[in-house]
Amino acid sequence: MVEAVFQERHPELHWHPELHWHPELHWQTIRIHSHTSSPAMKTTHMKFRLMLTVLMCCAVGFWTLMPNGASAQDLGIGSKAPALNIEHWVQDGNGFFKPVTEFEKDKVYVVEFWATWCGPCIQSMPHLAELQNKYRGNGVQIISVSDESLDEVKDLLGKKNEDVGKTFAEVTAPYSLTTDPDRSVYKDYMTAAKQQGIPTAFLVGKTGLVEWIGHPMEMDGPLAAVVEGKWDREAFQQKMVVEQEMQVSMRRLSMLASTGKFAEAIELAETQEKAATTDASKQQWVEIKHSLKLSGGLLDDESLAFFRKRIKSLKGDPYGLARFGYSLYGQAQQGVDVKPLLGVVMAAIDSEMKDADPQMKPLMFNTLAMLASEAGDLKKAIAAQQAAVDATDDERQKKRLMVMLDELKQKADGDKDGDTSNK
Repeated sequence: MVEAVFQERHPELHWHPELHWHPELHWQTIRIHSHTSSPAMKTTHMKFRLMLTVLMCCAVGFWTLMPNGASAQDLGIGSKAPALNIEHWVQDGNGFFKPVTEFEKDKVYVVEFWATWCGPCIQSMPHLAELQNKYRGNGVQIISVSDESLDEVKDLLGKKNEDVGKTFAEVTAPYSLTTDPDRSVYKDYMTAAKQQGIPTAFLVGKTGLVEWIGHPMEMDGPLAAVVEGKWDREAFQQKMVVEQEMQVSMRRLSMLASTGKFAEAIELAETQEKAATTDASKQQWVEIKHSLKLSGGLLDDESLAFFRKRIKSLKGDPYGLARFGYSLYGQAQQGVDVKPLLGVVMAAIDSEMKDADPQMKPLMFNTLAMLASEAGDLKKAIAAQQAAVDATDDERQKKRLMVMLDELKQKADGDKDGDTSNK
């Protein structure tokens, strides 16, 4: 059995850099099995199907947004932001900022939680620096808070961020980088707001109230509106209530799907679709419903039409097509019959290949090879994978792609040997 972790085989593909890190969900360790996996192994990994499907076609923000709670100890939109009691202020905007305990009136603050081991947190750093530089001198201070030891944070700062060609100390120099090992600030904010994933940012407005909670990469609009005095806190609070309801339903749905109760999960999705009060929410439940039908091997004409329309809508979006194709391949490795959609996806990827950016072609050819292999067309799969190898100048990527090419060739040779012995 050939087994690979998605990001080991495709570390160059940042599917969802906006995702928070959730230890309890293990987004980074969804395993994909080749067509030689046993039925028992595929059944064992059935519980991962829903997560893979959600990655394929659903928004993920609802996993982390939580509304204002009923308890006085809870923290939500409109709550008074707790004072900061941070142990170590490591970076201070090159001397521009001073440590903060109480929030000053008419100033805006971002309290963002991060860790040295958190990939999405690292990816957010340049953006936080960009925002701080943009609002420097306009009464905005960004404060990033880790809960690690001072030595761990300093160790990271001395290393080079290869993506930007600077040390982490240089990358984070514009804003206030801190760490609070006793976790008092984490408890006052993250725990009180029931936030379970990092990075998470709390936007504190000019009156000292929490105006927004979310991923720092999605903070530009809310931050600008708060600074300009145009932020609608009540509207956002209502949105978070809807997101919480979505989260509760998704947890229940996940439990049903993970135990193979796809019919009940689909019924729940249909109920939520009918109860949805916005077009966006309704569409989200429609996507989830059809994804569940796919995962549960319950594809019907309605779902086939939905996915074919989705594939057609991805015309001009080679990355989206490749992502969809890879997700479909992952479903197949879990024992799902995806053959009714394979030809449509392969044809769509083929049609995009000619005008695709050269940097996208290795990914597209690789995805095409996996789909062709699943369709039983090893000749096409080998040709596509060879094209993927030839399309990249990156030696590390080329080596990774060669692994699959060799596997496909061995599979083809094995099939030939089997045909010969049967004659």
